[in-house]
Amino acid sequence: MIGLIELHSFIDYIQLEKNYSNLTVHEYDKDIEQFLLFLEREGVSHLNEVEYVHARLFVTTLYEKKLARTSISRKISSVRSFYKFLHKEYNIRDEAFQSLYHPKKEEKLPHFFYEEEMEKLFEANKGTDLLSLRNMALLELLYATGIRVSELISIEMSHIDKSYGIVRVMGKGRKERYVPVGDYALLAVEEYVEKSRFKLMKYTSHSFLFVNSRGHHLTTSGVRHILNEMIKKASMHTTIYPHMLRHTFATHLLNNGADLRSVQELLGHSHLTSTQIYTHVTKEHLRKTYMNAHPRA
Repeated sequence: MIGLIELHSFIDYIQLEKNYSNLTVHEYDKDIEQFLLFLEREGVSHLNEVEYVHARLFVTTLYEKKLARTSISRKISSVRSFYKFLHKEYNIRDEAFQSLYHPKKEEKLPHFFYEEEMEKLFEANKGTDLLSLRNMALLELLYATGIRVSELISIEMSHIDKSYGIVRVMGKGRKERYVPVGDYALLAVEEYVEKSRFKLMKYTSHSFLFVNSRGHHLTTSGVRHILNEMIKKASMHTTIYPHMLRHTFATHLLNNGADLRSVQELLGHSHLTSTQIYTHVTKEHLRKTYMNAHPRA
């Protein structure tokens, strides 16, 4: 397959110099390899031979596979970044993808829980056994901070400062930020650490805050399983995915008067446009409140 040496150089670059996360590196690798296989099928023998027509045809094949627009957009960005690197390092022309448009984003409003639903979730999952204490700390922390699950499972014991009520998290692109933590979450984490974590870690030793039933470092799939079990326990007829708690955190803040810039900073968004989707949610919430409450609505 053409371009494998260049691909390996690019992967080393984004991994070592740009310090991208393992998941991001894997996505780039997968996307670009898919493009290189496409070029091979099209009879292109060198990366310098790629023209705009090849770029357009590649995108067309992605649409034919009925991929989501977000996936197509990501693949375009991956190959565009690859060619930018090729131009800089190997003097290979990169015009083919420069003028290629990203597909228009599908306007999907993020799903979130209403405040009464969160109360029901918390109430149903109270308990004093080892795993209930851990689960409550996990739920409280996700809701209190709006952090991503990848950020949650990376938290170490030393990252939580109880005196200042903050947690240090490592976000996308290895960007570090400090997020405030409310009293409910701090108390839940403290109770979990004092009464549960040490006992769960009877045969293991590491510094990560959240552990599984055998004391090992909790994984993202482990968090998904825990949240699904908590939903079942609350008899809530809905699906849950970890990002819903992040959406809930942002929506509840805005509904209760927080400004958009502050929410952006708390979420760790690089651009305000990423945070603005939540204004659509709050507007819809206001509209429903009006329709339900106004006598002549």
